[in-house]
Amino acid sequence: MSLKKSILLLTIILIIDQVSKVYIKLNFPLTLYGQAALVDWGWFKILFVENKGMAWGAKINDFIPFISERTGKLMLTSFRIFAVPIIFYWLYDSIKKSESKLLTLSITLILAGAIGNLIDSVFYGYLFTESYLNVAILSPGNGYDSLFFGNVVDMLQFPLFDWYWPSWIPFVGGNHFTFFDPVFNLADTSISTGIGIMIVFYKRVFPQNL
Repeated sequence: MSLKKSILLLTIILIIDQVSKVYIKLNFPLTLYGQAALVDWGWFKILFVENKGMAWGAKINDFIPFISERTGKLMLTSFRIFAVPIIFYWLYDSIKKSESKLLTLSITLILAGAIGNLIDSVFYGYLFTESYLNVAILSPGNGYDSLFFGNVVDMLQFPLFDWYWPSWIPFVGGNHFTFFDPVFNLADTSISTGIGIMIVFYKRVFPQNL
């Protein structure tokens, strides 16, 4: 995959990711706990939630309790800003060295997802007003927070099936479980797909390591 093709794919993913997020943001309030999904097909739902942290909603201050949530948020955004150019260099270097096409594809997907969520983190708090019980409006400078403190917009959920754990199982017995419960976005999907390709096709992605 050439650099031009890689950037084209990255751009397409970014456009779809951001258009979907902005559309949700400007047309719906947050989907609160217990409310009906915007779209509900049973096994597939579209909601509107905002993620202040990382994957699964985890926050840095969950792991470093002596820092504030706001400091943790700034650290997370700073990490994303730091990571994007490193991933881009990895992509550029892989193409320059004519590494496997699967590796180039994987890095492109990871980079596209990283940039997509970075845009949310850096700009959305500055650009959009609050979505809690309201439909946000685009109002640069009058948003729900300042630059670098935006929340990532998530909307996709695939609750494929659910069950109750048997009562005899320790800790979780009797509890309800849904697979797959997390809400995510296209950027998350892009990152996960890129990492998945690296894991599943490891021998083809990194033949030089064998």
